[in-house]
Amino acid sequence: MARIVVMGAGLGGMSAAYELRETLGKGHEIVLVGLGESFGFTPSNPWLAVGWRKQDDITLPVAEHVGRHEIRFEGSGVARIEADVAAIVTGSGERISYDYLLICTGPKLAFDEVPGSGPEGGWTQSICTTAHAAHAWEAYQAFLKKPGPVVIGAVAGASCFGPAYEFAMIVDADLRKRKLRDRVPMTFVTSEPYIGHMGLGGVGDSRGLMEAELRQRHIKWIANSKVTEVREGEMTVVEHDAKGQPDASHQVPFDFAMLLPAFKGVDAVAAVEGLCNPRGFVIVDRHQRSPKYSNIFAAGVCVAIPPVEATPVPTGAPKTGFMIESMVTTIVRNIQADLKGETADFQGTWNAVCLADMGDTGAAFVALPQIPPRNVTWTRIGKWVHLAKIGFEKYFLYKMRNGTSEPIYEKYILGLLGIERLKDVKRSS
Repeated sequence: MARIVVMGAGLGGMSAAYELRETLGKGHEIVLVGLGESFGFTPSNPWLAVGWRKQDDITLPVAEHVGRHEIRFEGSGVARIEADVAAIVTGSGERISYDYLLICTGPKLAFDEVPGSGPEGGWTQSICTTAHAAHAWEAYQAFLKKPGPVVIGAVAGASCFGPAYEFAMIVDADLRKRKLRDRVPMTFVTSEPYIGHMGLGGVGDSRGLMEAELRQRHIKWIANSKVTEVREGEMTVVEHDAKGQPDASHQVPFDFAMLLPAFKGVDAVAAVEGLCNPRGFVIVDRHQRSPKYSNIFAAGVCVAIPPVEATPVPTGAPKTGFMIESMVTTIVRNIQADLKGETADFQGTWNAVCLADMGDTGAAFVALPQIPPRNVTWTRIGKWVHLAKIGFEKYFLYKMRNGTSEPIYEKYILGLLGIERLKDVKRSS
């Protein structure tokens, strides 16, 4: 019997634990180690931050649900990985040996790289975690009593731009519903070289479509920029030229601000010699396996993926849910093959598929593969994306509650995208 430790109880870790159990059966021990007792559905955080969801709507107790499938849960996190002897030490001090370790931790949020940013001791909000989104909702409620300028965006080195666009559009839609939009100047700031770059070098006509959306909603933008400092009620945003040299400095006022930070690897992972790149992201081969430690695999945001292209201001490459799902399935299949004494040569597909809600409409981005040249590059905006995102939320939470390993992105989202593309074909014929 093998013991498999899954490190991280988010989208990737929970999915991995369930898929391991379903694929390997009950002859092997699975230990899921997370930080905290609850699972939160991260894609719903923008809705939570404006009060469109309550925290209980998008969270569930991990131990209760994984326990039904004979998966042990430890909620104190991982303090240390002892890779040379195949063991972890939990936050509570327990030492757990493993035959295989799956790292699905997500990122460390590098708010410290921009002075004054972040919800803990800084002046900006975040929607990166459920707790941060709940804190943002408290700040937003206070803001609604005395509305003023809003700044939303992503700082230099960020790799996850979709939620920033989502939140800007959702705040715009919410303020219009409250009849307050005319009292709130909005600015979108981003390290992307242009609007709609998304860390992907653009997807189809994403630049034109996203610029049009911002113009229609009267949201100004400053692209190719670095936020260098945040102070109470104001931030310094330095716009750069095509060579990455400072071009113009803007002092942008705000009464409410949300900035997505750059990501790093979590401390316990980054500390393992030879496991990570300088930013602390896990280096993996085509089989999601560490080249140095053959019994360590990684999936999700914690994986080292190079930028799609060099940009004047640093940007990272996003890891979408579709990609994470593919990584997880690849790992599970390779562990299964390894346990059988077979060649573990399964490879995932690093494709970018994203549904971004915009409050009353939405945008779908498809980049297959993520790194150009691509077989498919496609962007569409429509009400159907907004509805699809709501349906996907319910579908994924159902999966987490019931322990199914069904490939939701492949069956649900790609099915919807296929239907929408079929409509385009019919319209043009």
